[in-house]
Amino acid sequence: MKVFDQVSEDIKSAMKAKDKVALETLRNIKKFFLEAKTAPGANDELTDEAALKIIQKLVKQGKDAAEIYLGQNRQDLADAELAQVKVMETYLPKQMSPEELETALRAIIAETGAEGAKDMGKVMGIATKKLAGLAEGRAISAKVKELLG
Repeated sequence: MKVFDQVSEDIKSAMKAKDKVALETLRNIKKFFLEAKTAPGANDELTDEAALKIIQKLVKQGKDAAEIYLGQNRQDLADAELAQVKVMETYLPKQMSPEELETALRAIIAETGAEGAKDMGKVMGIATKKLAGLAEGRAISAKVKELLG
C-alpha cells in the first residue's frame, strides 16, 4: 500500500479510536501530501519516496520545535510536539543505530579514499544519498567529522 493511502486509512482508524493526537498529526501529513500532489509539474502523483521525504522533514521540524520549547521551559508544548513526532516516525524506515551508522560511513570513506577533513564534502555527498531516511543528517555529519578528524 502506498504511503498516501496508508495515511488516509490511518486517519479513519484514528477517528474511530478517538485518538486526537494521531488524527491531528495524520491530517497535517495528508495536507502536505495533497499540496505536493497538486504542485505544478507533479501530475497529481506522489511517490512513496517523496512522501517519506515530506514526513522526514516534518519529524525534523517537530524535534526542532520541541527543543525550542524546552529551552523556554514549556514542557507541555514540547510533549505535544514529541507525541506528534512519534506518530510520524511510524511511517519512516527503522533508523540506523550509531554502530551501524559508523560501519556504513567507514565503508563510504574507504570507497571514496577520503583522508581528512578536506574530503568531508565528498563523503557527505555520497553518505546523504545512500543513508537517506536511515539516519538524520546531523548524525551523519557529526560522525563523518569524527571519523575524518
